[in-house]
Amino acid sequence: MCGIWALFGSDECLSVQCLSAMKIAHRGPDAFRFENVNGFTNCCFGFHRLAVVDQLYGMQPIRVKKFPYLWLCYNGEIYNFKQLQKQFGFEYQTLVDGEVILHLYNRGGIEQTASMLDGVFAFILLDTANRKVFLARDTYGVRPLFKVLTDDGFLGVCSEAKGLINLKHSTSLFPKVEPFLPGHYEVLDLKSSGKVASVELVKFHSYKDEPLHAACDTVENLPSGSFDLETVKSNIRILFENAVRKRLMAHRRIGCLLSGGLDSSLVAAILLKLMKEMNIKYPLQTFAIGMENSPDLLAARKVAAHIGSEHHEVIFNSEEGIQAIEEVIFSLETYDITTVRASIGMYLVSKYIRKKTDSVVIFSGEGSDELTQGYIYFHKAPSPEEAAEESERLLKELYLFDVLRADRTTAAHGLELRVPFLDHRFTSYYLSLPAELRIPKNGIEKYLLRQSFEDSNLLPKEILWRPKEAFSDGIASVKKSWFSILQDYIDQQVDDLLLEKAAEKYPFNPPKTKESYYYRQIFEKHYPGRSNWLPHYWMPRWVKATDPSARTLKHYKSATQE
Repeated sequence: MCGIWALFGSDECLSVQCLSAMKIAHRGPDAFRFENVNGFTNCCFGFHRLAVVDQLYGMQPIRVKKFPYLWLCYNGEIYNFKQLQKQFGFEYQTLVDGEVILHLYNRGGIEQTASMLDGVFAFILLDTANRKVFLARDTYGVRPLFKVLTDDGFLGVCSEAKGLINLKHSTSLFPKVEPFLPGHYEVLDLKSSGKVASVELVKFHSYKDEPLHAACDTVENLPSGSFDLETVKSNIRILFENAVRKRLMAHRRIGCLLSGGLDSSLVAAILLKLMKEMNIKYPLQTFAIGMENSPDLLAARKVAAHIGSEHHEVIFNSEEGIQAIEEVIFSLETYDITTVRASIGMYLVSKYIRKKTDSVVIFSGEGSDELTQGYIYFHKAPSPEEAAEESERLLKELYLFDVLRADRTTAAHGLELRVPFLDHRFTSYYLSLPAELRIPKNGIEKYLLRQSFEDSNLLPKEILWRPKEAFSDGIASVKKSWFSILQDYIDQQVDDLLLEKAAEKYPFNPPKTKESYYYRQIFEKHYPGRSNWLPHYWMPRWVKATDPSARTLKHYKSATQE
């Protein structure tokens, strides 16, 4: 996890523009560098480093003797860089996994490069010999990327939007900053003036398709075409374990977020098992957060005891949570209701990890709810086919919601997040299964995933079959949910009259509740006029929901009601 930033064709003084790059310094607390491009005085790269691999030669932009005309700034992890080296005979000069991008590009161009990378990434690649700039982002947008491109060819690129909004440019006082689409690459011509012109934007991978890099995966071909239940369950176990294994690549200590729900518990259990197999000497640290006696704390404690991790509990009160709202919204760059709610706990636990431990690479369970139909409203899906379509829509929009939350809350404290449920091979296999296999069964969501690990003894049965809790609900007590606590506080902060006139003040995505109005006010304070970064609020489907919390849905049963 790092922070990348680059400008091409800047009219303004670069030493002034570079101040914008310092807005993302939290993403790389270990070192930073600014570097001008030879022969293009108005082009510049900026890089903030979190040193996870090759602490000696890992600074960026990466340049190697073999390709002196290539400049690479990237944020991410390429898990198959050693397999690609073996397959194509690449000669690496560093231990940095991202160096493979230079070799792949030299061998087969940008299309093959983006398609062959097994990992999470956002990168800027400059080819001065051919006067080209390339931007690319991984399939699910696990690593963030934003850009600004003006009509006269000034290009700014950054890991977070906050590094671009204050850029100065002669022809635009308010340049349009927008997220770069996941699963795409863009080709731009570089002119002698340093300005650029976009040539094409190409989608290089769809999450339903088996990725091109599967051909050189460490897991050999699985039985395909057969949807026999035992075969399917075996394949799910093999691919998910492989997804966790490949993400163990790190020279810094590994930890794991643990809410006590199915997803994070599975990740933690498999992670610890593999760390033992690989003879990693230090114990796995797991981290849970919640209010006193919250369901998540109690469940996480049970899981940690079962798997034998070094468990940490972070207990916060309502005042601490409320005080964090503004800094959380600033970090997130969104005003989405459920994203803000769920981010507060994740932000506070990340803060604890950074201050109190030496764990830096943090595993988490993001992506499972979207992939395996884990949200409670999936019980109301009219048909398996519509449930499958909704699952795909959620995956497509992850970069606006859960993946955004997971990245920004951890990156704000200089941590690197790893999300095995969004492994390309695992997700494409799961989505290839018949729609009827993937729906909730017997009143239980994620039934197939739970069933696949039922005989593994990885988790206690009551955890494996624990009903879904939204992260923002599970961290609070059963008696009073976190969203109720927030709403009670905000009710005193937002006047009824303000809410009545909300649509006049905020015509795009107008707030419908005091809570959403409160978040929007804070967002507009930091990012005025940028509300279109969020195309719509996250909200359950097929139910008449006025609030995204799981606890407002009829299907939800708290532990006290069972």
